[in-house]
Amino acid sequence: MSYKVLARKWRPGSFSDVVGQQHILQSLSHALDSDRLHHALLFTGTRGVGKTTIARILAKALNCEEGISSTPCGKCASCLAVDEGRFIDLIEVDAASKTKVDDTRELLDNVQYLPTSGRYKVYLIDEVHMLSRSSFNALLKTLEEPPDHVKFLLATTDPQKLPVTVLSRCLQFNLKRLDPDQIKSQLVRILETENIEYDDEALDLLARSADGSMRDGLSLLDQAIAFGAGKVLKEDIRKMLGSIEQRYIHALIESLANNDTDAMFQAIGDAADRSPDFFMVLDELLGSFYQLSLAQLAPAIIEQRSLDRPWLEQASVKFSAEQLQLYYQICLTGKRDLPLAPDSRTGFEMLMLRMLAFRPDTSALDVAVSNQNSTTTSPVHSPSNQQAAAPQPTAHQAAAKTVNSSSQSRQINASEAQDKNDAVYSKSIGSGGTQQASMVMPDSSVKISEPSPPADELIEMVAPDSLQKKKNWSGLVETLSITGLTKQLALHMAPSVWNETHLELLIDIEHDAIHSATREKELITALQNNLGTNLKITVRVDNPVAETPAQQKQRQIREKQEAAEKSILTDQGVNKIVDAFGATVAPGSIRPVN
Repeated sequence: MSYKVLARKWRPGSFSDVVGQQHILQSLSHALDSDRLHHALLFTGTRGVGKTTIARILAKALNCEEGISSTPCGKCASCLAVDEGRFIDLIEVDAASKTKVDDTRELLDNVQYLPTSGRYKVYLIDEVHMLSRSSFNALLKTLEEPPDHVKFLLATTDPQKLPVTVLSRCLQFNLKRLDPDQIKSQLVRILETENIEYDDEALDLLARSADGSMRDGLSLLDQAIAFGAGKVLKEDIRKMLGSIEQRYIHALIESLANNDTDAMFQAIGDAADRSPDFFMVLDELLGSFYQLSLAQLAPAIIEQRSLDRPWLEQASVKFSAEQLQLYYQICLTGKRDLPLAPDSRTGFEMLMLRMLAFRPDTSALDVAVSNQNSTTTSPVHSPSNQQAAAPQPTAHQAAAKTVNSSSQSRQINASEAQDKNDAVYSKSIGSGGTQQASMVMPDSSVKISEPSPPADELIEMVAPDSLQKKKNWSGLVETLSITGLTKQLALHMAPSVWNETHLELLIDIEHDAIHSATREKELITALQNNLGTNLKITVRVDNPVAETPAQQKQRQIREKQEAAEKSILTDQGVNKIVDAFGATVAPGSIRPVN
């Protein structure tokens, strides 16, 4: 006896065996039980979701010898004939191979004759969108007013290609893509019935790879059983599909967070040793960035879906929301461009390098207080992968030095910038003035310094000893022994009452999603350790009256950008170039000097 593939062996024989599609099964069951079934039904949906299967069950229900019902017996001659594909009154037509109008006319010539053995003559036209326009025209009249003994069941994966005149004559049922959980549950049922060994993670991989199609899932299961010599195990499935373990994806994401190129290429090399499909690696990255975004903005979803919460909470605080969105978009674009690369690994490595190259700049607030037990500051002027090597002054020295020299540095830098701009302008005019405007822009090495903050403000930011006296909430948060989402919660709070006995904190309503009883308790404990246990601390959700640290950070970034744009647009050298060459300055290309 020849082997019957699982997709055929486990094809549903009744509505109760169909996985998903309850919205369609309910309508059809009620129509059959009440004898109110339309004469023309159109089933649409992606491949392998059950269009043809439901149509065959419907033909069986219409011709069951025990009567028309939503539960055919499956034992009578008509039911068995339909299951075995030999029921003479079920005419199945593959429209992809019979597209001509002559084929359609030949089919319709027999419509007028009564069924041979059944109650109804059922025409099942699969891939109906492949019919020619002339064939549709020939079908229209019969489709609208068929004989009482005829039912038309149409199936297609592309309903947009059907004429409106055909759609208006049919009841349309749109079959949904199946969820991975629905596919997995069916695979579990089949494997347990077939007495085949499996592990849970292997079925997760198969269900995701099926991409909403039960038929594809069963075909992959057949392949997996053959690949694993009668077993369905995780390692075998990864080799078969070309996927990699999550630890390699985590290593790639950690290298992005640390801006570590060497670690990134090491992780890519480790993954490449397992001969993965880099398209699937990109899919895994996309899924991880999605989960990290959920951990930042919707942590409750992480708990509901039983995702890797500890790793997600730890990794999510290493990225800003903007970074995750950017990386996600780069991966999406990379999937489109990957086939154009010399090879898939080269294309993937270039994609990862692109993430590093377009890494968003961090603000000055991110480097203000880097260590909760230290009072030193380290100004950052270079990219994040470069560390300052020179010893740094103490906080009070840095503040004093900044205040005393701010005025002088502004004058010197402005003078140097003006001299260089004038020199460039004179050189360009002297050479005939024929150069492009982009060739005579001011030297990029000229940096216009930003006004330094007042001395007391700077001291508040870097001197923990004065925080309680100044009641600087932003600075206090940086000194607390909190991390992860608890720190994110604190950054989106602001005090409304702060006196000797009581501290009331208001959580920004827009970020209430990261609030939980556990994180609130952790924050209160950290505050009492810092401010004293006698202080009563309360937390509630409301719009803060004062700026939250996160809002303050965004404001400072915005002010720096506006100051930088104003500095360039009002620069005399730049204005001379604009006037001479008819050039324009793109504000989006201006970046403040950190």
